[in-house]
Amino acid sequence: MKRLIFTTLLVSGLASVIAPGAFAQQDSTKKNKKDLNYGIVTITRGDKDSTQTDPKKGRFIGGVTFTRIDLGFSRLIDNGSFNLSPNNEFLDYRGGKTSTFSFDVLQFGYRFNSNFKLYVAGGFDWTLIRLRDNVTIQKNLPTLTALPENVDFSKNRFSSSYVHIPLNFEFRTNETRKGKRFYFILGPEVSFLLGGKVKQISEEFGKQKQYDNYHFQSVRYGGSFRFGYGGLGLFTKYYFNDMFDTAAQAGLKNMSFGVTFGLN
Repeated sequence: MKRLIFTTLLVSGLASVIAPGAFAQQDSTKKNKKDLNYGIVTITRGDKDSTQTDPKKGRFIGGVTFTRIDLGFSRLIDNGSFNLSPNNEFLDYRGGKTSTFSFDVLQFGYRFNSNFKLYVAGGFDWTLIRLRDNVTIQKNLPTLTALPENVDFSKNRFSSSYVHIPLNFEFRTNETRKGKRFYFILGPEVSFLLGGKVKQISEEFGKQKQYDNYHFQSVRYGGSFRFGYGGLGLFTKYYFNDMFDTAAQAGLKNMSFGVTFGLN
C-alpha cells in the first residue's frame, strides 16, 4: 500500500507539472481545434479553460485521469458515537494509523461554463483499520468474529477495498491573479466491494495475510464534500449504510476526512 500511495502521488505530481504544457505549441498553431490535454497520464477532452475557448459555452468532458487523490483518516461511528459498543470492542483501533486512500481513474461529464461542471468518476478506495488488540478477524464464518491471540502483533491491520463511482457537482470561482481558483465539490457516491484483508506482523509468525469479504457491505453508498484552492484541498466522506452486513454490527458506520491532491 505504501508503494501504491507513493507511486500514485509521484505520477500525479509529474502530470501536474508536465501535462499543462505538453501541447502548448500545438494549441498555439491550431486555435480552432478543441483543447486536448493528454500530458502523461491524463486524457481529458474540452475541459481546460483558455483564451481560445468561450468560457460561457458548455462542452462535454471525459477521459482517463489521476487528477484527484484522497489521503486521510477513517473513523468508525457506532450508532452515532465515536465510542464502540461492547459488540464492536474487538474493532478498537489506533486513530492515528487508521487511514483511507482513494483515487479516480475515469471522469466523464459536462462543463456548463467556466464555473460549474457535473461529472461522474470512477476509481478505487481503501479503508485501513489498525487494530489495537492482538486478535485475528476470522474468515469464512457466518458472523464477524475476532479470535484473541497470544501473540504481540507489531501490525494488525483490517482493511477493505472498493470500486467507487461518485457523482460530483463542482463549483469554482474565477481565476485569481495567480491563475488559481477556489473549488467546492459535493455529491453522492456508490461503491462496490472488491474484498477484505487482514495483514499481521509478529516475531512469532512474521508477515501474514488473509483475504475474505469479512462481511463488509457488498454495496456502499454515501456522500462527499471537498473544498480547495489550486490543486490542493480538504475532503470529508460519510457512508449512509452500515459498514458490515451483520446484525451484531448494525449501526456501525464509516466516515473519513483528509487532504485531496490534484483538484482540476
